[in-house]
Amino acid sequence: MTKDRKLVEEITSMEEDFAKWYTDIVKKAELADYSSVRGCMIVRPYGYAIWELIQKNLDQMFKQTGHENVYMPMFIPESLLQKEKDHVEGFAPEVAWVTHGGSEELTERLCVRPTSETLFCEHYANIIHSYRDLPKLYNQWCSVVRWEKTTRPFLRTLEFLWQEGHTAHETAEEAQEETLRMLDVYAEFCEKILAIPVIKGQKTEREKFAGAKATYAIESLMHDGKALQTGTSHNFGDGFARAFNIQYTGRNNKLQYVHQTSWGVSTRLIGAVIMVHGDNDGLVLPPEIAPIQVIIVPVRQEAEGVLDKAHEIKNRLKNIVRVKLDDSDKMPGWKFSEYEMRGVPLRLELGPKDIEKNQCVAVRRDNRNKLFIPLDEIERRIPELLDEIQADMLEKARDMRDKKTYICRTIDEFITTCEETPGFIKAMWCGNEACEEEIKEKTGATARCIPFEQEKLSDYCVCCGEEAQKLVYWGKAY
Repeated sequence: MTKDRKLVEEITSMEEDFAKWYTDIVKKAELADYSSVRGCMIVRPYGYAIWELIQKNLDQMFKQTGHENVYMPMFIPESLLQKEKDHVEGFAPEVAWVTHGGSEELTERLCVRPTSETLFCEHYANIIHSYRDLPKLYNQWCSVVRWEKTTRPFLRTLEFLWQEGHTAHETAEEAQEETLRMLDVYAEFCEKILAIPVIKGQKTEREKFAGAKATYAIESLMHDGKALQTGTSHNFGDGFARAFNIQYTGRNNKLQYVHQTSWGVSTRLIGAVIMVHGDNDGLVLPPEIAPIQVIIVPVRQEAEGVLDKAHEIKNRLKNIVRVKLDDSDKMPGWKFSEYEMRGVPLRLELGPKDIEKNQCVAVRRDNRNKLFIPLDEIERRIPELLDEIQADMLEKARDMRDKKTYICRTIDEFITTCEETPGFIKAMWCGNEACEEEIKEKTGATARCIPFEQEKLSDYCVCCGEEAQKLVYWGKAY
């Protein structure tokens, strides 16, 4: 049967216009829609189902590491926000303010939370009194508001969903351990659940979070060669504790300041999944976060016994995988295109001839491979296939990233690479912020992270030619 191409023809190819390709997928796969508020999106059921699976997996990982969920207010009094100078300066341009309650002007402006450090700090100051109260390992699932000038669904919106972990510890060593542990949690999640390979490392001073002692990140590479920061973890030291007077009586019976961390990921991860795995036919979802892992499409469903057998297969699989049977009166070719667009990892086709042979046809979304599976073996083979798809998608994404990772030893090489072959650039850096700024001005690339796994590509800084201190991953970023 000829495949109905109408749906996929409505997607702009990524080679023609990557930004339009991305937006087309968001809209056509019904992940999100635009709202009447500039820069705010409506997350549609299919998009939200993906977010729920992301949330479910991450939340389980947080709880396995001892964290508890809480909820803080969405409003922050201006006086509270002002307590940490560097922090408020970092967020000031993006803050939305509430000035009136009904028709009455407020005596103090309220900030709609861009992040919740100050709220957690105020709470910690009230509940932490002794070393016996530590550590505090809290996490919050909520939305935040940042008044962005340029927006794009999932990647950068005025309001977005996220989680923000905020912890308090006795010692600097414990806080640093927590900071890196949660970065590892994010890295494991991205690679095992999202099938997105990451580079782990530390942000430069210029790129670190406002008010943090140190910021660490995982960075991923998209199809178009741009980088995306897929998660961050911050060590606050005792800076916020001093600003908010979060003290406790230590084991030596003396007052001490706590050491804090903060870490977060957001619905930006859905954008990453689209741009790492998607193709010109639509979404390609890793099975772990696919709302529908298996779609059953009957062929010649009007024929005797086809629908009955399709329902039987669905019932056999429903407690093993997330399965759907499409027994609507639409043509099979339309259904094929529809579920490819939605990124369903595995399609099972079943017609009269298949039933005669006691088999079904399985088609993988990631590589289009077609397999014939005996119906007696579906409970075993379908989960195995989904595991294979998950692993192969990670390997394919890693291969793409590695092919688009380049080494540059001079600024001329750097400029040419940025212009002609976008991707990660590995280059040595002297540690001087002036060179970091010059590279950005000349190329548009920023320091994505100083990787934990260091290499010595040369003795000299790619920008100034002075003695190099660190290898840095650079790139243009979303």
